[in-house]
Amino acid sequence: MDHDNLDFPQAVEDLAKAAGMEVPREQGVKGQKPRQPTDSPLYPLLTAAAEFYRQALKSHPSRKAAVDYLKGRGLSGEIARDFGLGFAPPGWENLYKHLSSDSLQQKVMIDAGLLIENAETGKRYDRFRDRVMFPIRDSRGRVIAFGGRVLGDDKPKYLNSPETPVFHKGQELYGLFEARKFNRNLDEIIVVEGYMDVIALAQQGLRNAVATLGTATSEEHLKRLFRVVPNVLFCFDGDQAGRNAAWRALEATLSNLQDGRRARFLFLPEGEDPDTLVRSEGTDAFKARINQHAQPLADYFFEQLTKESDPRSLEGKAHMATLAAPLIDKVPGANLRILMRQRLTEITGLTGEAVSQLVQSAPVDAPPSYDPYVDYDAMPDFADYQPQGGYEPQQEWTPKKTGGQNQKKWDNKSWGKKGKRQDFEPRTPRVPTAVEPPMQAALRTLLHHPELAEKVENASHFAAEDQSNAQLLVALIEARQKNPNLRSLQLIARWHGTEQGRLLRALAEKEWLIEADNLEQQFFDTITSLSARQRERSLEHLISKARQTELSAEEKIQLRELLNRNVPAQTPTSTGA
Repeated sequence: MDHDNLDFPQAVEDLAKAAGMEVPREQGVKGQKPRQPTDSPLYPLLTAAAEFYRQALKSHPSRKAAVDYLKGRGLSGEIARDFGLGFAPPGWENLYKHLSSDSLQQKVMIDAGLLIENAETGKRYDRFRDRVMFPIRDSRGRVIAFGGRVLGDDKPKYLNSPETPVFHKGQELYGLFEARKFNRNLDEIIVVEGYMDVIALAQQGLRNAVATLGTATSEEHLKRLFRVVPNVLFCFDGDQAGRNAAWRALEATLSNLQDGRRARFLFLPEGEDPDTLVRSEGTDAFKARINQHAQPLADYFFEQLTKESDPRSLEGKAHMATLAAPLIDKVPGANLRILMRQRLTEITGLTGEAVSQLVQSAPVDAPPSYDPYVDYDAMPDFADYQPQGGYEPQQEWTPKKTGGQNQKKWDNKSWGKKGKRQDFEPRTPRVPTAVEPPMQAALRTLLHHPELAEKVENASHFAAEDQSNAQLLVALIEARQKNPNLRSLQLIARWHGTEQGRLLRALAEKEWLIEADNLEQQFFDTITSLSARQRERSLEHLISKARQTELSAEEKIQLRELLNRNVPAQTPTSTGA
């Protein structure tokens, strides 16, 4: 188990399978993290899909754009082979025709995230089209999902498989299997932000990089990493988004920092990412950059809180202690926790006893009001289904068979005469989880992008809104407008120890999985809706009052202005929004 770095249940499953025994199973507990099934019809299906994409990259008539893209990123055929890179050809039914034999098999493909079904028409089509394909593997090397990078101008730029019975993106790390396969005795793993960063570093000889799959770095990710290595290096862009991601990674790391484990943070020059930087400056220079500029977690922790709190004043010291003490208490390693508390007392002048009291009085975090495994980006979008004219007709192409095996026979399970799996019960299609309310979405967008507050012209348009979350949104906007230097952590800290503060922290900790442009539009749509509601209430109030008594001159002007507007509400955003 230690040698293979498997979870205890996984190790038991492997041993039982080798001995021909069945492992007794317990019923799942609500709230418990989902586990991968050890034997699922999705595994051979996903393996067959990966082989289809790999063969398409080698021989499909439309492969040139994909090959040129990979060559343009400096990748060799060897690296493409090691990571199993592939190509999803343009067209709506390439994989559909290649793998599906009947409706039952198509349902399994939908379960695997390979097909999308139009809920209105029942049409089924390939999820991945005209994309470079990155197979995602679990700790045993089984293909469990895919990421696809678009070759044209379609959105999104990167598309991941949805959550499936075998794929939970909040737990998986791209490249971890490949890194361990290359070197079973790793000492440190580099965490980067994207597939191409992992592969570009591997191309330059740095075969120890992994990436999260469109989500923030989680405690579950860190548990997996520290089971493999004692040291983790986070490598992020130097812009504000990169630093926000780094802080979330730090918070996820704290509870995993046993003594003997180490985490460091490296920020790259703005405009650079690991892919571009390692190609431009070379492997040796990149390693030197790590050695010279990577910050130990504790140093980054106190540097960041010093910027947020400004401990030169008594108020700043108190604020810093309030923020830092509960976070330090999460560290399980006794030696590191003691040293970090000592550092905090040196900066703030508080005694160790006072710091301990801060920890004891800190409120217990409420459980998040969202599902951390919901994948908003992967929810089907049926608007783009145009099988009659979406792509130019493609000549018929059949991938080469490997090993002379029948395409339907992916494992040793039997198939009936009509291609139906004899040992498989059809799975009820997953129902997408409802997206969170627009008000919470607006709050979360503002926490991830505080600069949007500066584009709101006048929050007073909806300041009288009686919904508590709306009042919180107004307060956040006004706080940022008064002090444009306030960052997310400082905004959240203003409500420390309150229900609003717990809500803001829960919202901030969840990563957006859709395009930034759509987030901004959604944010301002919510602002406009609030303004419209407030205008309607003002109109109703003035009209009702006018029926009962004479309006003042000021009220008459206000009523005239409201009635003269040709739009439902004046959008409270600047023209540059």
